[in-house]
Amino acid sequence: MRCPFCGFEQTQVRDSRPTEDNAAIRRRRFCSSCQARFTTVERTQLVPLTVRKRNGETEPFERDKLERSMSLSLRKRPIEKEQLERIINSIVRQLESLGESEISSVAIGEMAMEALSNLDLVAYIRFASIYKDFSNPADFQEFVGKLKSQTATDLSEDGKSTRKPGARKKDKDSDPSSSQEKLL
Repeated sequence: MRCPFCGFEQTQVRDSRPTEDNAAIRRRRFCSSCQARFTTVERTQLVPLTVRKRNGETEPFERDKLERSMSLSLRKRPIEKEQLERIINSIVRQLESLGESEISSVAIGEMAMEALSNLDLVAYIRFASIYKDFSNPADFQEFVGKLKSQTATDLSEDGKSTRKPGARKKDKDSDPSSSQEKLL
């Protein structure tokens, strides 16, 4: 492995440990030329995936890009990093199990939105605002209105929730309407 600091070709592995539920290996490396230390992560890639963007261009799938976009929507939310890792691993496994090497960015976005909707409604709205390209407050209001009506239909007549397992309960702090009122 080449040193990212000086470009020396032969670095040494100092420590290796499994991470992400044994789906990856984290390696601490040392460069004997410049004495720098750095970390690499090794993951199994079953099928090399490419992403077909909305404009028709293709690019290699980057797990880190998905992680960054989802992390931004979860910023300052009460979600552990391990939960996010499990969700991203699940999305990547779903993409690989499709058996296709080219995946549309729309499919990836929909998977991410589905996962966030079951995890945290505020993060879901944040992600949707970028993914669906909200351009004004009316777009937010329309989206939150649809979300409110869906949440209302998730309650049965006896008041018990019929949301999917793993979905967060609607409470005062995660209610998108109260968040929307705070923003306005």
